[in-house]
Parts: sequence; structure tokens; C-alpha cells
Amino acid sequence: MTRTVAALLAIVAGMSQAQVSQTQVQRPGIEAHLSRGLELMKNQLFEAAASEFEQALALNAADPRPRFEFAVCLLSLGRNDEARRQFEQVRQLTGESRYVTYYLGRLDLLSNDYASAIQRLGSLTKDPPFPDTAFYLGVAYVFSGDLAAGTKSLERAAKLLPHDYRVHYRLARAYSSAGRGQEAAREYGLYSQLRDEHKNTEKEVRECTSALRTDPLAAAREVCHRMDDPNDPEKLTLLGQLFGDAGAFAEALDPLQRAAELDPNSFEAWHNLGVSYFRLERYAEARAPLERAVALRPNFYGSVVLLGATLYMLGEDDAALPVLERAHRLNPDDTETVAVLEKLRARRRK
Repeated sequence: MTRTVAALLAIVAGMSQAQVSQTQVQRPGIEAHLSRGLELMKNQLFEAAASEFEQALALNAADPRPRFEFAVCLLSLGRNDEARRQFEQVRQLTGESRYVTYYLGRLDLLSNDYASAIQRLGSLTKDPPFPDTAFYLGVAYVFSGDLAAGTKSLERAAKLLPHDYRVHYRLARAYSSAGRGQEAAREYGLYSQLRDEHKNTEKEVRECTSALRTDPLAAAREVCHRMDDPNDPEKLTLLGQLFGDAGAFAEALDPLQRAAELDPNSFEAWHNLGVSYFRLERYAEARAPLERAVALRPNFYGSVVLLGATLYMLGEDDAALPVLERAHRLNPDDTETVAVLEKLRARRRK
């Protein structure tokens, strides 16, 4: 069988949010709705994502996966009472879950039920589902009047999230309330610095995007490398994504590799690293990052289909077939994936 890149690049093109959200499927299944919803959430398109999860629930109301993601969307949209009802239903379906407990604790905090927020979030301190668990617990303690416990939790959050200016602001307030002026001044300084850096990052993104669109690559590289922070995996990932969006995949490799080393659990770093290697036709090197991305987000269609395409290009048909079949279940209307699957199945029959 002749293996060409053209058809598989068309598969990868199907990863864009706009294409996924606009595609029409006559009878999509739960997996397709779930996959589309997760991709929309990745771009913070919560209204559209919520619609996908609702359609999945209409097919099977007992499936906790779309219900959980639907609840997260509702929370992100500020529909807190609806979100709580959905999380409670997930708990009825699956039993106790630290993820559901985390979100219910955040909802308690938003409704000023500090005692319940402390109880829920405090039960997660040994195995927190997300790094900001300690931050929300600290805020709940402070608002409840327990300044000492709140300060301790916020100090722990500052170690886990050193670049989150919200944490330093709350910790500065706590220190100030406790009369610890020198420490409060330090945290206020960090808050101002990180907030300004956040604003500067937005400015740098605009400048980098503009340079990549209008300038020669050598000139654009100088502009974009202002974002290169060797200690910040998120900025490195963002830099790699900007290069990749502009088609400068070779330029994207270095920042994405360093981002993945700094944060081995960053789905975005691994996924975009795999995309860059694939676009450069370096399939053997694309495989490991994509396998890692799929392990981190098994229902993200873009990573699954790209891993299947990579295995196909490497000539590993037996490994590619189940991966592409899973991709087809996640997005059954992708005609390019169907075409490759038919070739693989025909080859197996022969």
C-alpha cells in the first residue's frame, strides 16, 4: 500500500474547533458529542460545549461522563444552581469522587457556605484533584474567620502555583490582616509583578502573531522569543503553539520540548509537540508525544486521530487500526479517517 501524507494531513485539519463544531452528523453517538464538547471546552467555548453534552445526555442520561463535563460548563457559565444539581447527579451515579467533591466545594464557596466548602476541600488535601484546591480552601478559611488556617493553606497554594497572581493577592491580604506587614508587602509585590507579566504576555502574543503573519521568519523569531521564559511551561507552550499556528513547526519544537520537560502533565505541550513532529514528517518522533497526549486525554479526538495517522505512516497497521477506529467513534463524520480505515481493513482481509 502506498503511504502518502496528503490524505492524513486532511485528517489533522479536522482538529480545528470551527470545523468540528460546524460539522453535521445524521446520527451522532455519545462518544462523538463527548469528543466535540471536550474540544470546545479546550477553547473555552462553554455554551457550545454544554449543548454537545446535553445531546449526549439525551442519548443516555445514565452516562456520568457527559453529565460531569456539562456540570463543569455550567459552573464556568455562572449557572451555579444548575451545576450543583448536575454534580449531585454524577455523585449518585458514580459514588464519591474527589473531582465532584472539589467542584461542590467551589460551589459552596461561591454560595458563602464556608463551613461546607472547608469540609469538602479540606478532605482533598492529601490527594488534591487540581493544584488550585489549596487556594480555594485558603479563601474559604479566611472568609470563615480562621485567618491562621487560611494563611497556611494559601502559603501551600503559593508553592504549588507560584505564577498565579490571584494566590499572591489573597496571601498578601491574609498577611496584612494578621499584621505581618513585611510579608504582605512581598506578596503584594509578587501580585503586581505577575499581573503585569500576564498583561505583557497578552501584548507579546499579539506582537508575535502579527510578526509571524507579516514579517520574514528570521525577524518574527526575534519578536516571538521575547516570550521565551525558561522557567514557565505555559508560556513556552504558548510560544510553540504560535509558531505551529503560523506553520513554523521546526521553530515550535524547542519551546514545546522544554515545556513538556518542565510540566510532564501538560496535555497541550505533548499534543502540540506531536503535531509539530507530524507536520515535519518525523513520524517516529511524533509517536511518543502523541501517546502521552492520548494517555492524558483519551477522549480528545485531535490527539487520537493524529496518533492513529502516525502509526499508519510508520507502517504499523495492526497498531493503527484500533486507534483510528476509536477516532472514528469520537468523530464518525470524518470522511478521511473512514477512507484510511477502509484501506487498513482491506489490507487485513487480504
